[in-house]
Amino acid sequence: MTASENLTRAEAKERSALIAVESYDVTIDVTNLEPTFPSVTTVAFTCREPGSSTWIDLIAHSVHSVVLNGTALDLSAVVDGPRITLPALQASNVVTVTAQCTYMNTGEGLHRFVDPVDKETYLYTQFESADARRMYACFEQPDLKATWQLTVTTPGHWKVVSNSPTPDPALDDDGHATWAFEPTPRISTYITALVAGPYHRVQDSYTGTYGTYPLDVYCRESLAQFLDSDEILTVTKQGFAFFEEQFGVAYPFAKYDQLFVPEFNAGAMENAGCVTILEDYVFRSRVTDAAYEQRANTILHELAHMWFGDLVTMTWWDDLWLNESFAEWAAHWANVNATRYTDAWTTFANLRKAWAYRQDQLPSTHPIAADMVDLDAVRVNFDGITYAKGASALRQLVAWVGEEQFLAGVRNYFTKHAWQNTELRDLLSELEATSGRDLSGWTHEWLQTSGVNLLRPVVDVADGRYVSVGIEQEPPSSPEGVAATLRSHRIALGLYDLGTEGLVLRERIELDVIGARTEVAQLAGVAQPDLLLVNDGDLTFAKVRLDTRSWLTATEHLGDLNDPLARALIWGAAWDMTRDAEASTGDFLRLVLSGIGRESDVGVVQGVLRQLRLAIDQFAAPENRTGYLSRLADATRALAEAAAPGSDHQLAFARAFVGAATDGAQLDAVAALLDGSLVWEGLAIDTDLRWFLLQRLAATGRAEVDAIERELDSDDTATGRRQAALARAARPTAEAKELAWADIVDRTDLPNAILEATIGGFVQGDQLDLLRPYRSRYFESLPRVWQERTTEMAQDITVGMYPMLLVDDETIAATDAYLSGELNAGQRRLIGEGRDGVLRAMRARARDAQG
Repeated sequence: MTASENLTRAEAKERSALIAVESYDVTIDVTNLEPTFPSVTTVAFTCREPGSSTWIDLIAHSVHSVVLNGTALDLSAVVDGPRITLPALQASNVVTVTAQCTYMNTGEGLHRFVDPVDKETYLYTQFESADARRMYACFEQPDLKATWQLTVTTPGHWKVVSNSPTPDPALDDDGHATWAFEPTPRISTYITALVAGPYHRVQDSYTGTYGTYPLDVYCRESLAQFLDSDEILTVTKQGFAFFEEQFGVAYPFAKYDQLFVPEFNAGAMENAGCVTILEDYVFRSRVTDAAYEQRANTILHELAHMWFGDLVTMTWWDDLWLNESFAEWAAHWANVNATRYTDAWTTFANLRKAWAYRQDQLPSTHPIAADMVDLDAVRVNFDGITYAKGASALRQLVAWVGEEQFLAGVRNYFTKHAWQNTELRDLLSELEATSGRDLSGWTHEWLQTSGVNLLRPVVDVADGRYVSVGIEQEPPSSPEGVAATLRSHRIALGLYDLGTEGLVLRERIELDVIGARTEVAQLAGVAQPDLLLVNDGDLTFAKVRLDTRSWLTATEHLGDLNDPLARALIWGAAWDMTRDAEASTGDFLRLVLSGIGRESDVGVVQGVLRQLRLAIDQFAAPENRTGYLSRLADATRALAEAAAPGSDHQLAFARAFVGAATDGAQLDAVAALLDGSLVWEGLAIDTDLRWFLLQRLAATGRAEVDAIERELDSDDTATGRRQAALARAARPTAEAKELAWADIVDRTDLPNAILEATIGGFVQGDQLDLLRPYRSRYFESLPRVWQERTTEMAQDITVGMYPMLLVDDETIAATDAYLSGELNAGQRRLIGEGRDGVLRAMRARARDAQG
């Protein structure tokens, strides 16, 4: 039986107790056009128990030789799938592995992409969490750090970027170039990197407290006309200056490159000194300022990782949060304090925490400091808890111990553990030392327990004044088996009064909420405000509710509230009540349509409108859905037409209208916007908006394949091909669905980006009758998908094609039958999350049917 690609925590611990890795020397040649490339890796390592054996990791097309300490090993005896046994180790060892590795089109390992515009080839690597072994032989676990030296041969006109500064290449007579990089400091394999191709390059540098660092920005040549490098570099330099000052530790690498790469599966990746970023952040069409803010947040997140994750790295993936939660918190903190995006905590509350609240109420919820027993568990754990809940807990900790004390502990942590691996206790000991607080209770409550608490105000009023005010805390309520945890929360209560200048803050009171009920004695005898807002300032991680008077004020005067973060908290509470079936989708629709026109934060506008559309598709009673969509379309059209020409709000409302257009008149308007017979002053119908209009027409049967192909002829780019794939799959015909299904499930050569787009087109809320026959086929196909596909692609198909919109007992029964079989941890988790979503939708639809 061939060894699994999985790796357990116990195996990793045993291997790191046995060996220490000194250096990697990796040589690859990417000059050919074949499916594979040659890879030669030499690793020097020591062994604490000479005579014992271990293994090295490699996922390759073929292994040609393994030479250990000068002896060629019998491949048939030592190569077992992704593991190569290394027997009879000496105290000091050198192993050289020669292999043919495979170019990937899944965004894992060494990804190869051919630009349809100029036919040039572009490469980049993505190794987290364990895909460096797809390019070179390695000990693939984060605590076996080593220096890493790369030599790569490429076509002569390419640019090549890695973790060390790019050297001058040696040119040969065949027009090839060989680039021999200097060794890196000691880093983990998952943050090593290679990016190669005829990339467009913008050069710059940053000079700060600790020296001068090259700052280069790259993108594909065909995107260069859209690259706003000045804005990107401004944010980067602001981040450098801020983090150097706050962390008190020099940037740890020799240079900092940012490379916008095609078909990337995530937002970005913190490769040491060589950050790869989703190229959708190179905006080729008009976007709102919220997109620029999100890009800035991504830039700062990856920059923070150079300290949190790259300089100091978790020992094992249990402490992934030591990387991601800190980078998430640091990025928003820096955005607010160092860039023009001073309302970034509003975006965090509106988008990132909503993601975390949803994740923390699923049956798969887990502590921030999670129990990651193996790689299968790790791969599905890059979630809202690891990122946003963890960042919320850190924000709470900063408020509790004080920002300066917190940063002093972080500085000590970086200094003491530079280039090493750590666990949770290493950080806590430094924070306890600088704050003088015992953090064991906080650690248990916030990092080692699961679920989200609910904070509810209970007020007693007489003659317009508070007799008493209490904050009741409810334990996590949904997942079975989650212990009832009441946490300590540092929060603020905001008292807002309605006047001629709107809803204005009268007073903010900070307090600690501990246990099931906390009395707010200082409010006794105080005049009742129009709005009492729990968790004003968004210091803690908890769902909140409003008392009766406050809810009435919010529903009627939300647009009169001047504080954007306070508004975001109320929007979030309303969305959460809708998800929990405490409010109907119709109630949420009325609240949104009454207040969204006066919401000044365009990011909040877009986020709330996305939530409303999701509610209509999943939580609306079937008999109400069409009417809700029509009302949404009419309202957002009116708002778009009334918005300032060329404004972000106009674009946000226009896109919401197009996505909701349902009846004949609405779809006629969509078609007219596309063909130019209807013009809204200031609204540019640019390339990506044209695709969005066409996709809505395709999904509603108003545009056929020939219209899609004509549009593709005028935009035959990487993005255009994705947009066309979505449009084709969205068509409301049995033939279109069958073709899309075959592409998604049967084709293994479909690139990751096209696969994702096709899934997005296949699943349409207006096409339930067409989707219903695929429910049983979905479950029948899953074993083959997980057997034939990489983990990333199998996850995309499992989540994207789950019959989430078929909200009925048949979906639950089919899911339960599948879950009764033997599944790996990742597959079981993802399908279980889908099941929970259907059950939640059933409750919400029942509530909406009540009116």
